Amino acid sequence: MKIFILIGIAIVFYLLRANVMAAPILKIGDDAPTFTLPDSQGNQVNLTDYKGKWLVLYFYPKDDTPGCTTEACYFRDDFKLLESLGAKVVGVSIDDSFSHKKFAEKYNLPFPLLSDSSGEVASRYGALNNFLVIKLAKRYTYLINPQGKIAKIYLSIDTSKHSQEIIEDLKTLKQQI
Repeated sequence: MKIFILIGIAIVFYLLRANVMAAPILKIGDDAPTFTLPDSQGNQVNLTDYKGKWLVLYFYPKDDTPGCTTEACYFRDDFKLLESLGAKVVGVSIDDSFSHKKFAEKYNLPFPLLSDSSGEVASRYGALNNFLVIKLAKRYTYLINPQGKIAKIYLSIDTSKHSQEIIEDLKTLKQQI
């Protein structure tokens, strides 16, 4: 019995290691990877739609779960301030458009939620947990400048403070331009 447990643990560590190694390493100043994904209304949204604007591109694991709801609602509550700073907000997860529509309506989210059902875009941003049969987006955020370059990367996120952190960083980054 112990041998099966050890084999299982070894497999899990191998999969986690392979998942981490497969993720690209994006850096500040890199071009943001392009994407075209459907929103909750079925419209195709492209990175180029945000050219000339700051973009808060946030990846999250699952619609209507506690941490994801907290994060989305703080972005909702700070949406007008973020827009006044010239930023748009876009959420991305592996969930389908129907799930996004229910989530957005339930919490009156004023920004698009994009469906990355294949996990391809999350993978290009290094924001995909791929456990063979289960895929989830990692809770990562990329602040993309008006020229389409990555200006800030957030890999460790406190959902209740994240929106305010981005607001402060936007104020600082806009002064540097």
